[in-house]
Amino acid sequence: MASIIRQKVGKYTYLYESESYRNEQGKPRNRRVMIGKIDLKTGFPVYKKEYIERMREKGVRIESAEVAPVFSVEDVRRSSLLQTGMVHLLRGISESTGLDRVLQMVFPYIHERLFALASFLVCSGEPVSYCAEWLERTDIDDVGSMSSQRVSELLRMIGPEDRERFFEEWTAYRSEQEYLALDITSVSSWSDLIEDVDWGYNRDGDNLPQVNLCMLMGQESNLPVRMTVYNGSIRDVSTLEVTLGQLCGSMKDRNLLLVMDKGFTSRRNINGLLARERTRFIMALPMTMSFAVKQIEAERNRIDCFKNNILSGRDTMRGVTRERSWASGKKLFVHVFYNAKKAVGIKENLYGHVSRLVEEAKADPDNGKLKKHFDHYLIIRRSSRNETGFTVSVREDVVERELTNAGWLILVSNHISDAQGAIRIYRAKDVVEKGFLRLKGSLGLDRLRVHSQEAMESKVFVGFIVLILISHMHRIMLEKRLYDTMTMKDLIRTMEKLRTQVIDDRRILFPLTKKQREIYEAFGLPLPA
Repeated sequence: MASIIRQKVGKYTYLYESESYRNEQGKPRNRRVMIGKIDLKTGFPVYKKEYIERMREKGVRIESAEVAPVFSVEDVRRSSLLQTGMVHLLRGISESTGLDRVLQMVFPYIHERLFALASFLVCSGEPVSYCAEWLERTDIDDVGSMSSQRVSELLRMIGPEDRERFFEEWTAYRSEQEYLALDITSVSSWSDLIEDVDWGYNRDGDNLPQVNLCMLMGQESNLPVRMTVYNGSIRDVSTLEVTLGQLCGSMKDRNLLLVMDKGFTSRRNINGLLARERTRFIMALPMTMSFAVKQIEAERNRIDCFKNNILSGRDTMRGVTRERSWASGKKLFVHVFYNAKKAVGIKENLYGHVSRLVEEAKADPDNGKLKKHFDHYLIIRRSSRNETGFTVSVREDVVERELTNAGWLILVSNHISDAQGAIRIYRAKDVVEKGFLRLKGSLGLDRLRVHSQEAMESKVFVGFIVLILISHMHRIMLEKRLYDTMTMKDLIRTMEKLRTQVIDDRRILFPLTKKQREIYEAFGLPLPA
């Protein structure tokens, strides 16, 4: 019986049909005939036409041989190569997180197009005008044209009712009993046609109007749960009541667990949180609150001892918990922390900053760029007795006042009763900050290049879908230590190298590399067939 063997000669690998027989003396021999070779570009076999014809005359299907199905040279030339690995990975993430289920429920007619657009943004990070070109070389379900015009039409099909229903369904589906980190960021825009674009505190330091994005992310799952767009002039503290109202409607009878930075803190907000029976929270207090200052003064002379030492990651700090009375007979657990190392760092940085200001003032006391800093930290007087014509002295009371609360942190909670647990939960809130960085940096949402309120909200919504996919990737890469050997960009490029060749309407998957198999295993997903 004939078999097919390979023989490498130089850079080429030739295919031979080998048939065993016995000669006249009865000794075993092999008869070999070259029938084709391996294509250098595709890695697939290309057979000679006469071999193909001979096999067809015998009624033998080439697939039964050891190498591969039969394709002519012309078939291979007309074939197409499609990127398979990354889209297959994203599809698995979408299904395992429940995103696919919710998208199909809310957007039954356009969910595949939304998934295709989100996959493009994850893989490329390029403007949507390149989406159609990306689809042509990607092994993804046919979603029709995704030109810039079609993408704009798709965004217009995402109405406010649809977005709200998605957030309700997604929040209900993902509402595990985990803490939800709440934070807000600003996104700048040049457009004056977006209703919510307004002037306010810009966190990126841009001299531009903005919109505010408020987002909740699960601290354990690392997945975004909800996003809300607010007017750019609204302060963080004013958004909490509306956000909680939206969340409680989605969470129904489940407990709501929140961790918040001091930007959301006010007496009114704390009172509102305490009034919600199913809401559990932990919140940082700003040093502008007299209540926070009183807690520091009560502990200042007794907190710095070994019995109050707490390990938090690589840091050591001192921490104590006190139960304090709040308004209307309510009680709060107050966690007071002092980080001596951080306090020293703040002190050295401030001393260095002021010393540099003194040097700058002596060189040019009328420096307009530094006038605000000069006025705050220095006293500059004209003096005829001094050779330079002026004197410079430091406002030491201002410097020392700024250092009074350096290294101190105050957290309040209505249910966390120990300092160690409180600082662990609070420090994990950086998941939402990292989420914003990915949303604004990787997804091109650092500037809103749209010209209407509806287009802006739809683009932000698609960014939220993308963030779900990226956040899950980030969590798995951390848990499985994939970051030890690759970046997220490396992972994407590695998976894009897994391709499918379509020859004469037949699909052939390239062999997986060891690294690609390890990635699929890390994500707990089956290998593509």
